[in-house]
Amino acid sequence: MVFRKSKSDEKEEAIEQIICKRYDNFYRMAYSYVHDEADAFDIVQEGACRAIQRSDSLKDVSYAATWVYRIMLNETFRFLEKKKKETYDELESIEYGRVDEYENIDLKRALDEMEPKDKAVIQLKYFEEYTLSEIAQILEENTSTVKSRLYRGLKKLRIKLEDEE
Repeated sequence: MVFRKSKSDEKEEAIEQIICKRYDNFYRMAYSYVHDEADAFDIVQEGACRAIQRSDSLKDVSYAATWVYRIMLNETFRFLEKKKKETYDELESIEYGRVDEYENIDLKRALDEMEPKDKAVIQLKYFEEYTLSEIAQILEENTSTVKSRLYRGLKKLRIKLEDEE
């Protein structure tokens, strides 16, 4: 007797493999926004649970990687919105537990000051090496919008970094 996997099982298995394979990438992305190890781990864990629970809503397994990345990014944005409700004093008291991996502190600060979606485009393009069409899928935007965000974001970064010199 031969047992075949259902489409649902195939999707869930593909999602689990992506989460395991790219866990460090998801963590690094979340950490770049929240600057706290525990919060970044929580974001990735919550995103992983959400992705696995919603595996049936994935339409095409070939897009599973960008689909999971979008879930992780949305989870990060959800976390940031929740944190935004805290007072500035509470945010100041957060202890940063891990040394950031960015080598250029000025670049890191400039990225942190950007709008989250603009920052996401730059990170996905230059730190995660996604193509513009993959970024468009992750952010659920059309490619021309992603290009505009990228070039506008790079221009803002350039101006910010030149001002600091």
